[in-house]
Amino acid sequence: MNSSEEIAVSGMSAGRSAMRMGPAELVQAAAMARRFYLEGKSKIQIAEEFGVSRFKVARVLETALERDLVRIEIRVPAELDAERSDALRARYGLRHAVVVESPAEAEETPDPENLGEVAADLLGELVNEGDVLGLAWGRSTIHMAAALDRLPPCTVVQLTGVYDAGTSERGSVEAVRRAAQVSGGDAHPIYAPMLLPDAATAAALRNQTGIARAFEYFDKVTVACVSIGSWEPGISTVHDMLSDEERAHYASLGVAAEMAAHLFDAEGRRIGRDLGERCITVKADQLRRIPEVVAIAGGQRKASAIDAVLRSGLVTSLVTDTSAADYLMTAGPTPKPTLGRADPDGH
Repeated sequence: MNSSEEIAVSGMSAGRSAMRMGPAELVQAAAMARRFYLEGKSKIQIAEEFGVSRFKVARVLETALERDLVRIEIRVPAELDAERSDALRARYGLRHAVVVESPAEAEETPDPENLGEVAADLLGELVNEGDVLGLAWGRSTIHMAAALDRLPPCTVVQLTGVYDAGTSERGSVEAVRRAAQVSGGDAHPIYAPMLLPDAATAAALRNQTGIARAFEYFDKVTVACVSIGSWEPGISTVHDMLSDEERAHYASLGVAAEMAAHLFDAEGRRIGRDLGERCITVKADQLRRIPEVVAIAGGQRKASAIDAVLRSGLVTSLVTDTSAADYLMTAGPTPKPTLGRADPDGH
């Protein structure tokens, strides 16, 4: 995941402007540049070797760059877009933003599977031994868990109940177990639906021993992985679980996105908090206290929803694709920095 840098040091084959330097100057500049950029020697060490001042070494290195004697290339794997990633990170004040190329054959598909693969690599960087990793339900988090091949020893806890529509999209419990297997740590899955008929039923389930044990870890989570859904069929788990009447009700409140069964309007404010009372899920204020919350979401159909959730201040890092990133870079006014972890309830 880290970018690699290649330093190309050339001698007599340097650009036209570099040829204004005499051959002795060129050879010395190339040698100094090689010592500094490729061998990692300090300017003081180079000065001692060549019998000059470190100030002259600095001037020679600067001239070598100006005259194209030294070319510095920053290279990342072809599927990563470093320029968009950095711009997106800066715009939303994120800790990490990783943008991957959108699959040409599936431009309208939300959350391409390669997002999960890249997110798995990112988690391998972010999670440290002894951390508590929280996974919320989502197709992208399931893809991420399936792609995991390295993870330091850590505890893995499920942050939401399960969504079972009788399809192959199930797997939140399996995702938690898979991550724990890779890390060699303990798993704390939640064997309960994400959405219940009423608040009383949800409260009763939260008090059951196994579920209560998982909930005890919510305040200990150090890294969380979440998905984002836009308010339309097939793109939001919560949308698909509700009745037509309920969907219309929340739509009238201005819902633009959902994450971990929490609803947000286009400005990132939480709405429809009554829905959370019926859900088995981590609370929004608990998410806000987690040091690292990584969202995995992409595609044009999710772009506006991603913007809304990023504006909530609950997410610190994002893995997305170029399709969504291009929208996000021009979506409305510049957001407040996410790392300030603004309260999405406006408190």
